[in-house]
Amino acid sequence: MAKIVTEKKIRVEVSEGKKKERIDVFLANSVENATRSRIQKLIKANCVTANGHLVKSNYIICPNDIIELVIPTSPRPEETEAEDIPLNIVYEDEYLLVVNKAAGMVAHPSFGNYSGTLVNALLHHTNKLSDSNIPGRPGIVHRIDKETSGLLIVAKDEWTHAKLAKQFFDHTIDREYWAVCWGIFKQSKGEVIGNIVRSVKDRKIFSVSATEGRHAHTFYEVIEEFEFTSLLKLKLKTGRTHQIRVHMSHIKHPIFGDPTYGGRVIVYGSALPKMKSRIDNLLKIMPRQALHAKTLGFIHPHTKEKIFLDSELPEDFKQLLEKLKQ
Repeated sequence: MAKIVTEKKIRVEVSEGKKKERIDVFLANSVENATRSRIQKLIKANCVTANGHLVKSNYIICPNDIIELVIPTSPRPEETEAEDIPLNIVYEDEYLLVVNKAAGMVAHPSFGNYSGTLVNALLHHTNKLSDSNIPGRPGIVHRIDKETSGLLIVAKDEWTHAKLAKQFFDHTIDREYWAVCWGIFKQSKGEVIGNIVRSVKDRKIFSVSATEGRHAHTFYEVIEEFEFTSLLKLKLKTGRTHQIRVHMSHIKHPIFGDPTYGGRVIVYGSALPKMKSRIDNLLKIMPRQALHAKTLGFIHPHTKEKIFLDSELPEDFKQLLEKLKQ
């Protein structure tokens, strides 16, 4: 059975201070789960207007423009379907499991992503998953960004889910991320404290604010330095959306490869042709943010044992490090 939704209407008003840019770029950054290619298809299908007029993909938006989209939607399954998608499971028992999520995999179904998610894969792997508070997210206790790889814990029953969720709420979960960041740090250890707030210009991204948003606290330590980048391990005292990516960008050390927070802008050697060519090649190796949730430690809700898990770096991350060391 499927619930048919024929279309979704979205209205976007360009803010007063928004810089001029192509409408396909603007909408890809403004509409949740949208991509530039999908926006371009909608424009070709005459589903996008600016101030009541049909536009082309190269239309340049202006402040106060009123943009409207009509998005035809495919049938949404009444229930999330199981899919035979390989999982890298690093721990499992009758109560929970921990998966080393690949970059590019969405944690759970959402608008425009009803298949190919971690939940779809989990439903094929096991018929025991907790019913979380939000429909369509069975077993999901916490999330990591689509293009961030690494360890993610899944609960198989409601009691286990609640106990694990409380550990996250109490900040007693031990998580360590590894990241390659632009630049050489003045200090080998440090911390970033700054409220994280959703951008008023682009609702899909976040920034640091002195007065608004939610408190966020990140610790970092340099593992190794290269010519123009550093390998870091980072720990979260709080767990906000995009926290590490936003904080590293805020202190002028964006995560290498991060397309959203300045990680694909060459900040070193751009005037030197050979250096620029080398960095371009490195960015091709890492088409996403070089961020991996490497370790995960928690108290098992049933056995009360301390579970500590470490994960192998994905191939793109290892290849990037190999090239940086040369």
